[in-house]
Amino acid sequence: MSDLLERLRTGLPAEALITDPDVTASYAHDMASFCEAGTPAVVVFPRTVEQVQHVMRTATELRVPVVPQGARTGLSGAANASDGCIVLSLVRMDRILEISPVDRIAVVEPGVINAVLSRAVNEHGLYYPPDPSSWETCTIGGNIGTASGGLCCVKYGVTAEYVLGLDVVLADGRLLTTGRRTAKGVAGYDLTRLFVGSEGSLGIVVKAVLALKPQPPQQLVLAAEFPSATAACDAVCRIMERGHTPSLLELMDRTTVRAVNQLASMGLPETTEALLLCAFDTPDPAADLAAVGALCTAAGATEVVPADNPAESELLLQARRMSLTALEAVKSATMIDDVCVPRSRLGEMLAGTAAIAERYDLTIGVCSHAGDGNTHPVVCFDHTDPDESRRARESFDAIMALGLELGGTITGEHGVGVLKKEWLARELGETGIELQRGIKAAFDPLGLLNPGKLF
Repeated sequence: MSDLLERLRTGLPAEALITDPDVTASYAHDMASFCEAGTPAVVVFPRTVEQVQHVMRTATELRVPVVPQGARTGLSGAANASDGCIVLSLVRMDRILEISPVDRIAVVEPGVINAVLSRAVNEHGLYYPPDPSSWETCTIGGNIGTASGGLCCVKYGVTAEYVLGLDVVLADGRLLTTGRRTAKGVAGYDLTRLFVGSEGSLGIVVKAVLALKPQPPQQLVLAAEFPSATAACDAVCRIMERGHTPSLLELMDRTTVRAVNQLASMGLPETTEALLLCAFDTPDPAADLAAVGALCTAAGATEVVPADNPAESELLLQARRMSLTALEAVKSATMIDDVCVPRSRLGEMLAGTAAIAERYDLTIGVCSHAGDGNTHPVVCFDHTDPDESRRARESFDAIMALGLELGGTITGEHGVGVLKKEWLARELGETGIELQRGIKAAFDPLGLLNPGKLF
């Protein structure tokens, strides 16, 4: 320990090193439940690429594991510390280095907050689409590490589709530049895409070149109430089948709607079994909403209410954004699943989740990026009750099994981390895991980067 700190101090300012155990303990884990976390030896806050390189060279020389972190808003344990590790917090590398309206790119450090970047590019008439629900606090580096999604994925896609290039500090301290600044480029293997979603297990992202889009018109939102989740999912299928491209298509079940009202008195309709939110940012959003409203009615909607203006629309979106927070207030703990299924099977996923909630006698609320089939079943339970905690964990596994049975994946945007390691092996199979371990060994032969995550 003393040797480690002495070596780190030779290349870092004193304020960049935290060893107080009461403080370092708060950096031991992210927001996931049921995930083991160790005790870090030190938490380091670099401000420069050279400081990150120094940390990795020191770690390699002394064979000390390194766990990279952003804002720790993750939900899979991917940022959890291991015993004796260096926690490498990148939150102080928070500069927006460049915004280019001509090239439509932004160049940023990993600690930049998602919402800060979004507002900055808006001032140039540009738009950075990925917007996780935690966008006011999560970092771009964390978004890249877990390949985050968000509310707008149905039209604009996920983080991976906006990362053009990266600067990455490798396990031995070397600096690797991947990708490009150009609109096109196919030189060599796509190492950039390999790092996106790797959860810090292959290298430390210290700079990112991100693609931007022209800022679209302000979107308008429609809210549709349904007598069942099945009917709401039928409406989703009709909307997509008819070729509509909403900027947002979100679903909240009855449990979620009630939780949001309980938390913030939003005035959402508690009599509904499912609330579908659909938005368009087209030149004539009112016409698009009218067409979608008709499809919702045909699918059985009992009420269809289009917002009259952007302010009303934003109020509805705020309700959706606070869904996870609201469900966390239902009981003392939550497990947030992240299963993505084909859109055509979304109704089966929600019906199956409701059956699992009944089977295990638990409250499970579901909010969903319905337009891309990504569901977030949230298991609410009393963590002081051993039997209820056991049932919560078993129901979580049952939900993931259901997702795979329906042709889906165990994670659409939250990542694997510690929470879903066993399930990753089931989804990828023996050959897939063998090849992924080979890739890990090529980049990190000593196994120092975020050990114990993914597989």
